[in-house]
Amino acid sequence: MKNQIKTRGARANTRRKLLLISIPFLLFITAFSYVPLLGWAISFFKYYPGIPLDKMEFVGLKNFQAFFYNKDQVLRVVRNTFVLSGLIICTLPLPAAFAILLNELRSKKIKKVVQTFSTIPYFISYVLLYVAFVTILSPSDGMLNTLLYEKLHLIKEPVSVLTNPKSAWIVQTIIYLFKNIGYSAILYLAAIASIDTQLYEAAEVDGAGRFQKIRHITIPGLVSTFVVLLVLGLGNILSGAGFEQYYVFGNAMLLDKLEVIDTYTYKMGIVQGNYAFGTAMSMMKSVFSVGLLLGANGIVKKIRGSSIF
Repeated sequence: MKNQIKTRGARANTRRKLLLISIPFLLFITAFSYVPLLGWAISFFKYYPGIPLDKMEFVGLKNFQAFFYNKDQVLRVVRNTFVLSGLIICTLPLPAAFAILLNELRSKKIKKVVQTFSTIPYFISYVLLYVAFVTILSPSDGMLNTLLYEKLHLIKEPVSVLTNPKSAWIVQTIIYLFKNIGYSAILYLAAIASIDTQLYEAAEVDGAGRFQKIRHITIPGLVSTFVVLLVLGLGNILSGAGFEQYYVFGNAMLLDKLEVIDTYTYKMGIVQGNYAFGTAMSMMKSVFSVGLLLGANGIVKKIRGSSIF
């Protein structure tokens, strides 16, 4: 009885310590994630910076309705957003395949080198990444065109990869993969490391080869991780690769292909000073994203019998 009381007291003490440790993080999240949501109120007013809300005109849902006034522009922005996000979602199996290939490398040194170099682009800003791609792909003095056109004469004229509207969606997807595939593979490598090694040993005893172990043990062990990332990707479909990539790599020639909801909101809200409209767009995107996340989670629950939350 005394031992049980001591055990309960120790558990309660541990919980109190964990609660105290978590308080600073909860305060941080509240201050920087939830308190700013009070700013959503300006989306219901005819907002002018520096003027109190109680002295501004209440316009209700007019800022939300303004997004749908120009149907052609709306359809273009929504189309680009869903296409680019859809292409990124279609590439979700690639980090898993890359992680499996890394895991199958026998040399630990080569594995570390490959993993390091594939992860580095994730920590490089899109501005530096843009400079690197321009240096390589520029039609005038880029390394690739200089080699293929001037040196080897394999192409008839220089190719402008970064300003070609026909290939803009594919190019941006490749850029996204180049930046994120190594970092995304870390999640799958962690999932592979959590698979019981006795399963591989038993399969080896039964005469299973490398590919058979990957097919029947490794891939099933990664399904749960893949499902979580898929659901989160579907919930984040209105953001795609994010604002930074399309803002940095976008130009006048690619406006019809790379203007997404985030860049359109920035242009209308910040550049043109229509803060209330920009806030309304961000609010709509957040609400729809939560709805998509819940919907994707519900579909997964019906199919697999369990959900991620």
